[in-house]
Amino acid sequence: MPLSYSSGTIAEHMACRQDAVAFDVSHLGTVRVSGEGARDVLQKTLTNDLSKIGPGRAQYTHLLDQADGSVLDDIIVWWIEGQVFDVMPNASNTARVRGALGGTDVTRDRAIIAVQGPNARLRLAETAKEAAGVGRFRVTPFEWSGYECVAAGTGYTGEDGVECSVPADAAPFFWDAVLATGVHPAGLGARDTLRLEAALPLHGHELGPGITPLQAGLGWVVSWTKPEGFQGREALEREREAGPTRRLAGLATEGRQPPRTGATVLLGGERAGEVSSGNFSPVLGHGIALAFLPPDVPPGTPAELELRGRMVPARVVPLPFVEKKG
Repeated sequence: MPLSYSSGTIAEHMACRQDAVAFDVSHLGTVRVSGEGARDVLQKTLTNDLSKIGPGRAQYTHLLDQADGSVLDDIIVWWIEGQVFDVMPNASNTARVRGALGGTDVTRDRAIIAVQGPNARLRLAETAKEAAGVGRFRVTPFEWSGYECVAAGTGYTGEDGVECSVPADAAPFFWDAVLATGVHPAGLGARDTLRLEAALPLHGHELGPGITPLQAGLGWVVSWTKPEGFQGREALEREREAGPTRRLAGLATEGRQPPRTGATVLLGGERAGEVSSGNFSPVLGHGIALAFLPPDVPPGTPAELELRGRMVPARVVPLPFVEKKG
């Protein structure tokens, strides 16, 4: 996926908020876990509870470090049928997830085309009606031009949309067919600004070594009541009892200068944390950032960011920056 296409990142971003775009996210991983006991392996390893869903559903979940409860990867599980699951890790973590769950890496066998935006389903229906009809966090097989494919009502933009898994040799033709309906191609730049406006975490920034689900504000991903438990539960339980020492917060700045990852955040003139992700918000017209701050800092608190040697005024704001629609 390129950083942007000819229209540029801001145009692609706004097309997703106002119409429909397609991302080629085939670089993401897919691990097929199937056969007798597949559900049990996922259930005792990952944080969320599969008993809340069933075949034909998708679920967001985490794989934790056994020692400290930090997030080794955040994952979408597509429950295809019975004992067949497609586990979707971040690209760089595919081998790690396979090591924890077993299964087969089928990443090279398929492409993932994510069609996102308020008109995504309307436009996708022109070329793949069954895929366009998949429900939010639902999974359905569909046939396209003789190819067996799978669609999920998932995405990473804050808008409604569908992610389509198609055989690799069909991918160029499917991509062209989707764009022919008026869907705009979008690149990595827009994908990042969109997910940031929606306050969706990026592994390596808001999730990763030393960062737990509780610190990232994602405690809802953790099922404390399932009898199977999950990898890293004891460590995370200790943090829950003591209370996290930091939590993910939103910051807004004035003007178009984008806050950058690693920028120091000051509260009351004292260093309080650093930016985990920052950029210019095309929808809001000013800079926004995610940062780990002390857990008791309320929205409205004034702050400063150290950007390129100067102090930029900011304020703590509620998340998400732009209300999620999908």
